[in-house]
Amino acid sequence: MLKALSKGVSQLNDKSTRQILWLCIVAAVVVFIGLWSGIGYTLASTSFFRWGWLENATDLLGGLATGVITWFLFPGVVTAIIGLFMDQIADCVEARHYPELPKAKGPPFAESMMASLKFLSIYVVINLCMLPFLLLGPLYPLIFYTANGYLISREYFELAAHRRVSARDARTLRKSNQWQLLLLGIAIAFLLTVPIVNLITPVIAVAAIIHLFQAWRGDKTG
Repeated sequence: MLKALSKGVSQLNDKSTRQILWLCIVAAVVVFIGLWSGIGYTLASTSFFRWGWLENATDLLGGLATGVITWFLFPGVVTAIIGLFMDQIADCVEARHYPELPKAKGPPFAESMMASLKFLSIYVVINLCMLPFLLLGPLYPLIFYTANGYLISREYFELAAHRRVSARDARTLRKSNQWQLLLLGIAIAFLLTVPIVNLITPVIAVAAIIHLFQAWRGDKTG
């Protein structure tokens, strides 16, 4: 896992990858601003109290809530958006490290869009269902990163694997290496919540997943 992440980081040195990286950074920034603005506007436009310190307290909590909700939703939303760039990033990784591979036939744009929307819907629902666990205090980050690590790693892996193998073979590979994939997913989920770092994390994550997929596929076919 660490080796795959290391290779993912080194992929940023690739010229063709850096061009896509800037697109991904712009997309991530737009996602963050959109979430922050949309959530902030929704909370600000709802007045619970009209006078006195209660209204001021509500405004303060509304600002904090905006940050918290944005922090919760950013990893899933940016993962769904970056899924649309999966093929371009994967092509760069394969051209650099696996030049012997034939060019993969990525899914149609409409199919990628539907997959991203499906993932985003599941991500939002599960994270909303996890909100009561905030009452557990220090245990919540463990629950948050584990659940989202599973969701994010599964999404990235299936997008990568379906470029090369059938859905059945992709599922077999994923289940055979589920614990290693989960650990990578937790690491990715954590990096996606670290300011600035989260802007380049999606590209690193895709590259790391491609390396793991090729290693596991080679182990199976070797």
